[in-house]
Amino acid sequence: MSADETALGATIRAWRDRLTPADVGLPAGRARRAAGLRREELAELAGVSVDYVVRLEQGRASTPSAQVVSALARALRLSTQQRDHLYRLAGLQPPLDGMINDHIPPGMQRVLTRLGETPVAVFTADWRLAWWNRSWAALLGDPSVIAPADRSLIKSRFPVPGGPSRRLAALPIVSENRAASDRAIVADLRRASARYPGDPRLAALIRRTLDGNAQFAALWHDGAVGGHAEDRKTIRHPDIGDVTVDCDVLNDSDTDLKIVIYTAAPGSEDATKLDLALVAGVR
Repeated sequence: MSADETALGATIRAWRDRLTPADVGLPAGRARRAAGLRREELAELAGVSVDYVVRLEQGRASTPSAQVVSALARALRLSTQQRDHLYRLAGLQPPLDGMINDHIPPGMQRVLTRLGETPVAVFTADWRLAWWNRSWAALLGDPSVIAPADRSLIKSRFPVPGGPSRRLAALPIVSENRAASDRAIVADLRRASARYPGDPRLAALIRRTLDGNAQFAALWHDGAVGGHAEDRKTIRHPDIGDVTVDCDVLNDSDTDLKIVIYTAAPGSEDATKLDLALVAGVR
């Protein structure tokens, strides 16, 4: 086996070729000459340009950022060991144990795919958005227009001076009990601070928000510890009107990833509006 066959580009191409559109929740589309994902599909899933995927696979780009490697690992449905191998091929140190995990395991990816057109997203232990589906973007706005580091529920809920100008949800959202929801999010973040005491990203987020947002500081100093499980929200959509949904949060105990799901009762007016939001498309 030549060195070229084990290089970064060849490895990405081999992992792309082993996946089918069905594996990642995409329609098969027109006839294919090969069973694997197209470069365009991998680029869309990873949130990078097609040209960049081409340059990676051809060896003309060999030093992707950790952010890009993490996105490619998620898109390619890599195991933790495979993800770490991809990091090393890119000349990067794999994420260390005891640090917040952004990687979505293949089993969780399969569960997400089976949720179909239900609006769903995945957040990390520090409430950074790691993944979302097309229905989520159609209902709330496209997160891809926000820098990855700013796709944070904490930064969106508890803004600080000089923070990101764009919010995680582009459309107005009204919680039935906003105060309880905010308290639950802060309590969950405090729990994460004990799980990941050495994580610099989490420490910087807490420090910055404590210094810049009085509401967050007051909730933090209350000392509550707990998880965030559910809420009821109304999304004010400009095309289809108000949509009231149940927001449920499923927590993975191994990775501390949080699957956030928006649903409405089958047959209800709100369920119909959710379908209409998907038809209206991503804003």
